Amino acid sequence: MLVTAENPAAARPLLTTTVAKEYVHRAALAEVFLTGWAKTGPASFRVSAQWPRSHSFYECENGLYDPLLLCETVRQTFPLLTHVAYDVPLGHQLSWSRFQYAVNPEAMRLERNPAELELHVTCSDVRVIRSLPASMSMHIEAVRDGTTLAVAHTRFGCHTPAVYRRLRAGRAGEGAFVNAPLPSPPVERTAVNRHRLRDIVLSPASRHGRWQLRVDTTHPVLFDHAVDHVPGMLLLESVRQAAHALQPFSPGMMPASMDATFRKYVEFDEPCWIEADPVADPVTETVRAGDGRRTVRVTAMQGDGLAFSATTEMVDTVP
Repeated sequence: MLVTAENPAAARPLLTTTVAKEYVHRAALAEVFLTGWAKTGPASFRVSAQWPRSHSFYECENGLYDPLLLCETVRQTFPLLTHVAYDVPLGHQLSWSRFQYAVNPEAMRLERNPAELELHVTCSDVRVIRSLPASMSMHIEAVRDGTTLAVAHTRFGCHTPAVYRRLRAGRAGEGAFVNAPLPSPPVERTAVNRHRLRDIVLSPASRHGRWQLRVDTTHPVLFDHAVDHVPGMLLLESVRQAAHALQPFSPGMMPASMDATFRKYVEFDEPCWIEADPVADPVTETVRAGDGRRTVRVTAMQGDGLAFSATTEMVDTVP
């Protein structure tokens, strides 16, 4: 096709790119899942994302995407919007306080092409200090091909470098990362439904239902870049693995929903203990069995305090 001077853009295709990796706090372009954003209202936004058909860590099991891929997509969404829509400068630190999600397993199916998602985001409860948000909540509906894939809700804080240094009480910076101890030995791969040893985040402990959090700072996805504390995504992965290890499950069990609370930073320099217990049905007061669903509560203890807690519903996706 000829292109005239009057219409030089006529032959330009509409190209898709990822957002800047700096806006989602990633170092590797391959780990950026967001492709664009637009403002749709005073406090509402549309964020586009693409999921690959295969990923080195968020593995696709039984023809379904990993729900923790959704978690990472949401985790990328809140730094993106704080930077591009709320003018939070790069270098400010974000901290998770609450995260909830529920997926529609039918919409998580792999197809012949990468999954294209739209995330409809509404921001609320924005607390502002000196014209910048100090904390906010986001409600997110993820849509795929016109079908709701998941809903999520998150709340997080935004900290200036000076405030973050005070919060971390001398632990800010790369020193903690560089001096992190070597990872403890992993549990068996079959216990946590993981195929590679490097992806295992639990180590054996003295009793059933208790493990030491295994922190491998060389992991290329969980530690995409240097940080001074254990990342939230590693804690979410520990919930999935603890639920598998607590009781032998079908390999098709996925964490279809989760409700997590981040109470304090998990540090590198002392053991963090993961404990899991089955949750009884509130009506029958018994643990469900045989219906392809299990609810598990997981806690992370470090020092003398509770650092993190979550409840997840594991659903069997194998017919």
